[in-house]
Amino acid sequence: MATATTTTPHPIYLAGRWVESPEPLAITNPARRDEPAGQTFAATSEQYEAAVVAAVRAFDETRQLPAYERGRILREISAGIRDRREELGRLIALEASKPIRDALMEVDRATLTFRLGAEEAERMVGETIPLDLMPASKGRVGITRRFPIGPIAAISPFNFPLNLAAHKLAPAIASGNPIVLKPPSKDPLTMLTVAEIVDAAGVPDGAVSILPMSRELGDRMVEDPRFKLLTFTGSPSVGWRMKDRAGKKKVVLELGGNAGVIVDASADLDWAVRRTLVGAFGYAGQVCISVQRMYVHEAVWEPFMERLVEGARGLKVGDPLDPSTDVGPMVDDNAAGRTQTWVDEAAALGGTVLVGGRPDGNFFPPTVLTDVPVSAQVCSNEAFAPLVVAFPFRDFDEAVGQVNDSFFGLQTGVFTNDLDHAWRAFHGLEVGGVIVNDIPTYRIDHMPYGGVKDSGLGREGLRWAIEDMTELRVMVLAWPG
Repeated sequence: MATATTTTPHPIYLAGRWVESPEPLAITNPARRDEPAGQTFAATSEQYEAAVVAAVRAFDETRQLPAYERGRILREISAGIRDRREELGRLIALEASKPIRDALMEVDRATLTFRLGAEEAERMVGETIPLDLMPASKGRVGITRRFPIGPIAAISPFNFPLNLAAHKLAPAIASGNPIVLKPPSKDPLTMLTVAEIVDAAGVPDGAVSILPMSRELGDRMVEDPRFKLLTFTGSPSVGWRMKDRAGKKKVVLELGGNAGVIVDASADLDWAVRRTLVGAFGYAGQVCISVQRMYVHEAVWEPFMERLVEGARGLKVGDPLDPSTDVGPMVDDNAAGRTQTWVDEAAALGGTVLVGGRPDGNFFPPTVLTDVPVSAQVCSNEAFAPLVVAFPFRDFDEAVGQVNDSFFGLQTGVFTNDLDHAWRAFHGLEVGGVIVNDIPTYRIDHMPYGGVKDSGLGREGLRWAIEDMTELRVMVLAWPG
C-alpha cells in the first residue's frame, strides 16, 4: 500500500477493495502550498454505484453480526490507530495544517472513539415493559430491542478529518450497519489511511466504503433512497439544503455555530483567559464550537481583557509541524480573505481591533475585537476563524439573553463560581450543551453532542449516534387465558 505522502497516489477503498479511478485528486498543504500533501482519486459514478450496491448487499450480513464480533472489529481498529499515531498525526498536520500537538490529540480521541464504539456495541440493551395496565391487557408484557436501520450515507468535514469521520464510522459498525463515507476533498488521505486499518480488522465485504467524490456525486448520495440514514457534519447552509433533498431517510446534522462564552464576576480569571485562548484560536478558530462571542462582566472586564489580549499576542503562528506552534494557517486563501472582509466590516461599523486583524497569506493572527454592533457578520454569522468579539455585561440574565440572540445554538461556556448562575445558564441557554467553568469548545467523545436552532438536528456521541442508526422494535408477549 502506498503511503499518503509519497508521489504514488493512494487508492480509494471501495467495499473491501482498493481501486483507482481516471479522476486524480491532488491534496494541497495549506501551510506550504508549493509542497503537495499527497494524491489520491475521486470516485467515478460507476464506483459510487458499486459501493451502494455492495452496502445494500452487505446489510444482510452486518445486521446478523454478533456483539462480540462487532466489538472485536472496533477494538482492532482502535488499536491500529493507536499503533500508527505518529504517522496519522503527521498526515493530519500536512493535509489539514492542524498544529502537530492538536493533530496527535485528534488521533488519541479517535482511538477512544472506536474503543467506545466497541463498548456500546456490547451494551445495546432493551427493556421489559409491563403492559397489564388495564383488564383487557392482562397477561401481557413488552420487550424492546434496537435493530440496525440499514445502509448509511456519511459526509465528514475537513477540520477534524479523522475524529469526526470516526463519529460516523464507529457507531455504524457498532450497530451493524454498512456505511459509505465521503471524506473531505481537502484532506481525504487521513481516512484512506484509516481504511487500511479498517480493512485489516476484517469488516465484512461491502460494509465500509471510503470514497472521495465530487459535489455532484455527494448530492446523489444525499438523495439516494437506498440509504436509510444521512449523517452530515459541515456548514448550516449546506446541511439544511441536504435535509430538504434527503427524502424519507432519517437525517442527522451536526452544523455550525457562533459559540458564546460568559465570564461572570465570580470567575477564576486566569483559568478563563487560558481556556478562552485555546477555545478562540486553536486550529485557527476552524472549529464549529470555537469561541466567537464573549460576554464579560463589567466588574472584571478590564483585567480579563488585558490578560486575553496579552495572551493572544503571545501565541505562536507558524508551521503546523513545529511542536511549538499554537496557530497554523487557515484552510485556504478564500477563508482568510473572508475573515479579513468581516474584520474590516466590523471596524467600519465602529468596532475596535485590539490585536491582530491582518493576514499574511492564509495565516491569520489571533484577533480580538470590541465595540462591534451585533448586526456585523463577525457577530451574527459563523466566523470559523481565529477571532473573538467581546462585550461587557452587568446582569447575568442579560448575558444569557445575548447568547441566545443568535440563529445558532451549539454549545456555550460559562465561567462562574456562583451555583445559582450555573443552574440559570443550564435552564436558560438555548443550546445543546452548557459547559460550566470551561469553553464551549470542550468535548469528550462519549457525551451527547449537537445543537438546536440552525446548529443541527440529532446528537452524536457513540450511544446517541447508535440510537439514530437503529430502529426501536417492541415484541408483545401474551399469556392465553
